Amino acid sequence: MPDLILHNARIYTQWPQKPWAEAAAFRFGRVIAVGAGSEILALAKTATGRIDVGGKLVLPGFTDAHIHFYDMAWRTNQLALYDSTSLADVQERAGVYLAGLRTNDWLVGYGWSESNWPAAVFPDRHDLDTITGDRPAILWRTDLHAAWCNTAALQAAGIDAATADPPSGKIDRDAQGQPTGILRELAINLVRRIIPPLNASSETANLIATAANLHRLGITAIHDQRMKDHSEEGPRALRLYTRLRDQGRLPLRVTCNIEAADLSRLAEVGLQSGFGDEWVRLGHIKLFCDGSLGARTAWMLEPYHGEADNIGMYLTPPEEILDVIQRAHRHGCAISIHAIGDRANREVLDIFEEVLAAGSESPPLIPHRIEHVQTLQPNDQDRLAAMNITASVQPIHCVDDITNVDLFWGERGRNTYAFRSLLHAGATLAFGSDAPVANPNPWLGIHAAITRKRNTGAPAAGWYPEQCLTVAEAVRAYTVGAASAIGQSHQQGRLAPGYLGDAIILDRDIFTIQVDEVAQTQVEMTIIGGKRFYERAGA
Repeated sequence: MPDLILHNARIYTQWPQKPWAEAAAFRFGRVIAVGAGSEILALAKTATGRIDVGGKLVLPGFTDAHIHFYDMAWRTNQLALYDSTSLADVQERAGVYLAGLRTNDWLVGYGWSESNWPAAVFPDRHDLDTITGDRPAILWRTDLHAAWCNTAALQAAGIDAATADPPSGKIDRDAQGQPTGILRELAINLVRRIIPPLNASSETANLIATAANLHRLGITAIHDQRMKDHSEEGPRALRLYTRLRDQGRLPLRVTCNIEAADLSRLAEVGLQSGFGDEWVRLGHIKLFCDGSLGARTAWMLEPYHGEADNIGMYLTPPEEILDVIQRAHRHGCAISIHAIGDRANREVLDIFEEVLAAGSESPPLIPHRIEHVQTLQPNDQDRLAAMNITASVQPIHCVDDITNVDLFWGERGRNTYAFRSLLHAGATLAFGSDAPVANPNPWLGIHAAITRKRNTGAPAAGWYPEQCLTVAEAVRAYTVGAASAIGQSHQQGRLAPGYLGDAIILDRDIFTIQVDEVAQTQVEMTIIGGKRFYERAGA
């Protein structure tokens, strides 16, 4: 007997045997049947719940394949600056925000980008000092690869003119050698590690609230990524997810990555990628090859325009990357590695090629993956696909980065976010958002993937429009592609018999409307494991 039936629906199942259906039946958290309305409704008993969808489109629940979920929850109630328009705007907002803090609280925020300000230059500590005084403050840039600190925060961390740059990090300095307040890459950790932590109850409440926001967007599962060298973060997140799962309170399906520093501990106890159940699963070992475009630390084959001496930087030396990937592959742990620049991607592919050629008695059961794959040369696109390495990409970055790519990389932009070329080469695309770096809304992501335009409609013809995807291809990357990236395409990403009962009901048919309307899509209902987790008011 079904627990729940959706009927009078237009269901895009992504099941090859029956791509479209009018109704679906769920029992014990899984799909038991899809088909014609009369056929499925005939299975109903008195206790079966029925939802008349009113002819609306139903899709499999979406997975965000690259989200810093634990970090995103930690940032709940921090000062958000994504839409800040100038330095003065940030200062004004910071002043208002400070009024609500307790005496000993730090000012912590994120999301600013000098690229969106009239004077596209990095701020300095004095710009914050005028607002914050002696209260420590740190504001992360939108890409999280640079942070802006005030003098009090630098002093609390012991950073002064004599402080050396840490490995894979940079402390910006003025003409007199004094820190400007801008910290790049791992230099951020000098301040981050002294920020007072959240207590357990706040941590849990923030996580549940963050998940509720994702439900409103149609996200039913996540691949939780790690931040660079936050070695304490992965185990803490995994413990929290497991505890909530055991209490029946975990609101999303979570595949949790672990930072490379913890690889030895996993190997010692024999844990491998994929260990877990349909709610909490051990994912990949997270590594970082380079930085970001916005911080000008992405590792490139040729210099940045206007910066003849800058080709970016690696965050992890290639010989260390090789060692970690060799050990992980040998112990059955798959790798998830951040690579932005074309030099970074080439170096990573060379290493994967060497490791895969050597073989292993106990290889990972899920594929290795590269996160972002932002720009890589055409022959490297083919190599990635040939090695069955997942391209974990975030389409919203495509439109967010148009200005900076054109400014700093110029014609190399044609090899940037090359979704169509990667798909044509045979690569698996897994779509995510990179939240809180970017907006987690997958409908903005799909719009970006199918139009290569900002929400303003620019550029009119799309940015390198030959790389546009179809709506169906973009949906697949948020569902089947994301499931394949964690070895779960046999039970996740489709609405088919035996699959997990995760579905979303939309307010419009994204397959038939004008492409520019896709970004306005609203989710009417989100169902996880055959149960309603969200229903839009008035839907």
